[in-house]
Amino acid sequence: MAINTIILGIETSCDDTAASIVRNGQVLSNIVSTQSEHALFGGVVPELASRAHQRLIVPVVEQALRDAGISRNQLSAIAVTFGPGLAGSLLVGVSFAKSLAMALGIPVIGINHLDGHIASLMLSDPSPVAPYLCLIVSGGHTQIMHVRQDASRELLGKTRDDAAGEAFDKVAKILGLGFPGGPEIEKISLTGDPNYHRFPRTRLKGYDYSFSGIKTNLLYYLNSFKGDEREELLRKHLPDICASFQEAVIDMLAAPIESALDNLGLQNVGLVGGVSANKSLRDRFVQIAAIRGGVCAVPHIQYSMDNAAMIAVSGFDKFGRNQFSPLTLSAVPSLAFS
Repeated sequence: MAINTIILGIETSCDDTAASIVRNGQVLSNIVSTQSEHALFGGVVPELASRAHQRLIVPVVEQALRDAGISRNQLSAIAVTFGPGLAGSLLVGVSFAKSLAMALGIPVIGINHLDGHIASLMLSDPSPVAPYLCLIVSGGHTQIMHVRQDASRELLGKTRDDAAGEAFDKVAKILGLGFPGGPEIEKISLTGDPNYHRFPRTRLKGYDYSFSGIKTNLLYYLNSFKGDEREELLRKHLPDICASFQEAVIDMLAAPIESALDNLGLQNVGLVGGVSANKSLRDRFVQIAAIRGGVCAVPHIQYSMDNAAMIAVSGFDKFGRNQFSPLTLSAVPSLAFS
């Protein structure tokens, strides 16, 4: 690898337009522009997202270069998310990355968004020590990966329906809260009683997840109160309901991890993705690892959410292995884990 390897990372898989500069594995800049227009709809509108990426991609990349004190001609390669994600959003990032790489005569490196999240653990303190389990938990993904000592990975479990972050968003909408739902529910939960109402914990065989049932159960629970009675319930006990729901989701996320750790004889855990910003979830996973004599690695919150630093760090690793992509690289919205 070159002594001074500088990677531009680009992330546009959903509604965040992000760019980052990484030099020799160290983050020099990390710019994320979050699209606010989706809040009105209670979820991401794909067409609005792709149009916003088109408007933002150039200024976001230019800001990342300025903050890092790097010129385009100093770049060694461009790493870009090519899946999974929204088709239109991915196309903006991939098209821009390929065009700029061709103009500069440097390689382009396609990155799986989920590989990027695992790579974000390299930006945590402490960094994970393999072998370990990594839970990827976000609005679009809930997966357990077994990361072996040789860095190979095995998918152990995944959600069969809603992702955990998606369940937070949908429940927040049911409760009349803002988008994204996870931070709203976490904030309100701070003054609530997690034992106020026990929502059912769905537990599947093996290490798979299902979050559609708890969302539906909460809806049925609210619908059991009519008219003024329901309004009074939410007025008095909204924090308790949020705390009880959050506690149930955390229990559901933790159970397969604990089983897998014990069955595989592992101690260490990595926690990544947007939902990993939830403090109660972080605290639970730190405890899970500690009682087994291990550690839980969690990136700083700025690297937990969708960001380009994780894409650039993953690209830096691939650059060292000469794992470049052809200029025929295209967006793959349903890209499987590599």
